[in-house]
Amino acid sequence: MATKQQQSAPTPTRPRSTNGVIKGTKAGTGDERIVVIVFGQGQDRIVPVFADVLGKPHRMATNFSSVRNEDHGTVIGIAAGDAKVDIDSRNRSLIVAINAHCVALGMPPDLNLSASTDYEFLYTETPFFRRDLSRFISFILGQISHHEALITKPRTYFISTTFPDVRTALSNLDILSVGSDAVEIRVDLLKEGLTDGTFNSVPSLSYVGEQVMLLRQRTELPIIFTTRCTKENGRFPMDNPELYYEYLYRAIQWGCEYVDVEVWLPEDIRRRLFEQRGNSRIISAFHDFSGTFKWPSLQAQNIFQESRKYGDIVKMITIINTMSENYELEYFRSQIKANNPDGPPLSAVNMGQLGQLSRALNTVFSPITHPLLPIVAAPGQLSAAEINGALATMGQLPKKNIYAIGTFRSTPQATFFEKCFNELGLPHNFASVDRGVKGSVEAFCLQPNFGGAYINPPLSSSQPYIPMLSDAARTIGAVDTIVVRGEGQSSTLIGDNATWKGIRATLTRDFAPSAYKDRAAIILSSNGEDAASVIFALRSLNIGKIYTVGFKAHGPLAAGVEPFTSVESVTKSDTPFAIISALPPEKTHLVQPLLRYFSNGRDSRGQGKVFVDLANGPRKGDPIGVAEGCGWTAYGVADTSAFTTVETLRLLVGQNVPYSFVRLASGRGLY
Repeated sequence: MATKQQQSAPTPTRPRSTNGVIKGTKAGTGDERIVVIVFGQGQDRIVPVFADVLGKPHRMATNFSSVRNEDHGTVIGIAAGDAKVDIDSRNRSLIVAINAHCVALGMPPDLNLSASTDYEFLYTETPFFRRDLSRFISFILGQISHHEALITKPRTYFISTTFPDVRTALSNLDILSVGSDAVEIRVDLLKEGLTDGTFNSVPSLSYVGEQVMLLRQRTELPIIFTTRCTKENGRFPMDNPELYYEYLYRAIQWGCEYVDVEVWLPEDIRRRLFEQRGNSRIISAFHDFSGTFKWPSLQAQNIFQESRKYGDIVKMITIINTMSENYELEYFRSQIKANNPDGPPLSAVNMGQLGQLSRALNTVFSPITHPLLPIVAAPGQLSAAEINGALATMGQLPKKNIYAIGTFRSTPQATFFEKCFNELGLPHNFASVDRGVKGSVEAFCLQPNFGGAYINPPLSSSQPYIPMLSDAARTIGAVDTIVVRGEGQSSTLIGDNATWKGIRATLTRDFAPSAYKDRAAIILSSNGEDAASVIFALRSLNIGKIYTVGFKAHGPLAAGVEPFTSVESVTKSDTPFAIISALPPEKTHLVQPLLRYFSNGRDSRGQGKVFVDLANGPRKGDPIGVAEGCGWTAYGVADTSAFTTVETLRLLVGQNVPYSFVRLASGRGLY
């Protein structure tokens, strides 16, 4: 297979945390080059969709040389035929080029365009998954990053889709990925059917690209792109290292968050991939199936040092012969951590039944399986529930009492938590209790086996029995999650706020974080307390001026917040990009006139875009229906509650439950 030599593109700026938020508070600007979309014949309508997701205007151009500095802030579209003329001579420091290809056209992407552009977005028109585009463009431009958040978790897991065609997995993917922090696509296990009934020895790039597209359309989890060779329990041939480069570099172009690069590949290939990885992360992988590898050896140390040269994560997997080798691995792991405090993190497990102990003790990207998978990706793999059960048996996961505290109607997540605990195999007891009289929350917190609590409505952040607060809880002034860190006498209670993260995740579901930068927003609420999480979420996205209806902001959130005082002040305001209603259900109809008024597009970047209704209960009027009828992208409390539940579970038990599973288990499937 012919390979076109890739040219190194500038590495985009990387944010420091997940979902476009740096250190949990502010969205990063990321790659600020001009976005140019190369589109196929008759596919020019994808350009305004890219622009809308980014919150920018767009225009068409006839070639790359016509793109100038003054086009910053505008998305440019160039037809594929025109782009070929000067794409290789484009100003790479000014332009980031994306090849957008609709797979429904019945032909693969143009290989020259695929190789020449910086990135490639594959999509379907019917249905069209806008959130897939939002995630793709936000990630490749460095506005979101899962990695910095994941490496701070006490434990991370990934599940491997061992299907010959990922379509087989899609119907169960919501359940398969419970407990996983990422999902791996094993490219070498894919089977591309040929017209004669046989299978391609190596699946084509177009087939693999479509498989990645299908997987990303159905999961919000980061994707690990893996091509395992025949020597390492895979099916990719070893006689053509450039073939690996071609596929692995294309994974970077497709926006895969992690790319697995085997350490046996020539150093030049590993170096090129590392230098060209953009916002993707490289997992430098070593596997040994000989049964002769020893952890307490110079070879093991040398392999780690070689792997770390071009890896953001080092993965070492071996076959062992005795149980004691698990303890040798743990000593090796402790030495690596002590001698390499700045990383990269080490993911290391022993295969086979004898090595299952190491799978339970590994804390970095442990590979897991699930009963619904057709085969395990490697011998001895355990499910997330089995690992949690093993940890509980060893005393590494003590049984705790975790609570949902509040009224039954105001804690719709409570019934779902038990389902998650069961699916994850967690040993904890979960109870939903009424808050009761003043001081009752403190009584729960002082119990010896207290493991944390979700509180709705939230507490004031000034509780003497909660000695530590997150920045969000302190600024918002409300605690909706109490987290326990440490064990026994050294344990500490931390007050946190998950609601703002749920709101922010909703706001960025169909729009990139940069779409909100310096734009106006309107918040309606009966009081400042109910609006505080909304203000904090908008501030994290670098929103511009915030207008308020029904309340005045006070304290640290008051800067840049201006109340509407009259009809005249409404008419003189900037067109809001977002309107968020925190009004109670009986008052939600009051937002409808604003939705209608601001649907006319009074500024150069178009009409208002996003409406969120946080009311929980029977509404007066139909604000979401009005918003959708006026062209707004509308979300209800079910969306924000589901995202908040995801964040709450991460805080309480350190485990990931996908948004799609939350919606599925709560009675409404996403697809």
